[in-house]
Amino acid sequence: MSRGADSTRAGELSVRDRPTSPLVLHARRLVLRTMTEHDYEGWFEVRRRSGEWLTKWEPRSADGPHLAEDRRSFIGRCAIRERERQLGVGYGFGLFDGGRFAGEITLSGIQRGPMQSAYVGYWIDHDLAGQGYIPEAVVAILQYAFDYLDLHRIEINIIPRNVASTRVVEKLGMRCEGVAERYLEIDGVWEDHARYAITHEEWVITAPTLVAEWLLPKD
Repeated sequence: MSRGADSTRAGELSVRDRPTSPLVLHARRLVLRTMTEHDYEGWFEVRRRSGEWLTKWEPRSADGPHLAEDRRSFIGRCAIRERERQLGVGYGFGLFDGGRFAGEITLSGIQRGPMQSAYVGYWIDHDLAGQGYIPEAVVAILQYAFDYLDLHRIEINIIPRNVASTRVVEKLGMRCEGVAERYLEIDGVWEDHARYAITHEEWVITAPTLVAEWLLPKD
């Protein structure tokens, strides 16, 4: 049964959403929040420090520019994300730990009708990598996607040599459905991607364990 974005039950993700305010998801350590221009300084500082580590994994054509990091471009992307949210076709969140900007996660390419599917993508501050922030954020997104948006299938596509990202989906028990050859242009190179997925039926079975492990407060 579909529930409103403000309703919660014990052990569930806390969600706040108003049409004119940021969408906020509360996980164990992280707050996932739609971003505004006021987040630019924190975002830029992380991008500046982690840029070389991040750009080698980011979609970009061979003759295309890297992600623009000036304030105006950032504000424009925030506006696009907000428009996607209002249309229900995508949700982009900044990851915050105690107010510190830590990275981003997106739920994009939402298809309704017979598919009811979407894709998840993410990146993390290099200084925070390997500390379990991304699995926590992904579980929060899965819960929102399945329990609040009533989606049926979520997919995460990963370059096979991206070991750190592969560890995320393996920790969460997502199925590998094979490798799509030359699936996406990454930093100017057409890269194969391993396709990982989880459906609502699988979520119902694994959710209690995933929520307890990644979202609920530790004893």
